[in-house]
Amino acid sequence: MTSLFDLTGRIALVTGSSRGIGRSIAAALADAGATVVLNGLDETRLEATRAAFAERSGTDRVFARAFDVTDDAAAAEGVAWVEEHVGPLRILVNNAGVQHRVPMLELALEDWDRVLRTNLTSAFLVGRAAASVMIPRGEGKIINVASVQADLARPTISAYTASKGGIRNLTRAMTAEWAGSGLQINAIAPGYIHTEMTQQLVDDEAFNSWILGRTPANRWGTSDDLAGPAVWLASDGSDYVNGQIIFIDGGMTVVV
Repeated sequence: MTSLFDLTGRIALVTGSSRGIGRSIAAALADAGATVVLNGLDETRLEATRAAFAERSGTDRVFARAFDVTDDAAAAEGVAWVEEHVGPLRILVNNAGVQHRVPMLELALEDWDRVLRTNLTSAFLVGRAAASVMIPRGEGKIINVASVQADLARPTISAYTASKGGIRNLTRAMTAEWAGSGLQINAIAPGYIHTEMTQQLVDDEAFNSWILGRTPANRWGTSDDLAGPAVWLASDGSDYVNGQIIFIDGGMTVVV
């Protein structure tokens, strides 16, 4: 059974992986044997993450490439760089994302555009670039990072909610067009995950109590909770899984 989830020799690109959820997913793929290409915009933080990974997995199994995932030419160049300098891309995790909390009536158009561009358009651009090299080889795994907000909504995060609902249906559209060429495209939808980006929410006593009461598992998720599902979707163990949104939320979306 172990061989079903062995990623040895496979090359994975994880966008937005210098910290948080992306970093944890990249670490899980590396632990399963993959050669990992980290991505982000902050070159200093990206290099620090690459160095930390190199100590753990070896310099020949971790690379870093800074490029803007929201720019079509940069996304195509980033994938081309992986193909030329690392090897054939087998796994893509579209994780890059931002949040912007403000009531919808006060939401500036430029902030709406920024969230949609970062969370949704980037997955389209990098996903399309990756598919263009995966399809001729007849194999590849694309994992999009959605959220419980793909199905739920809360006040003040309308742009984020719209972007994650878009990720859900983009995943289905990718499946409709590319599954016949040997690709598997799925999404993971995390619930409320305790990271440095959500620390402010964890520290809010009222909000923290609401999360614990709303989640059957009675706790926040951690980045490590996403590791197993990500490795599964990147591996041969999920070869007949396509177009699915895997909720990793402690049961939040199944209760009222």
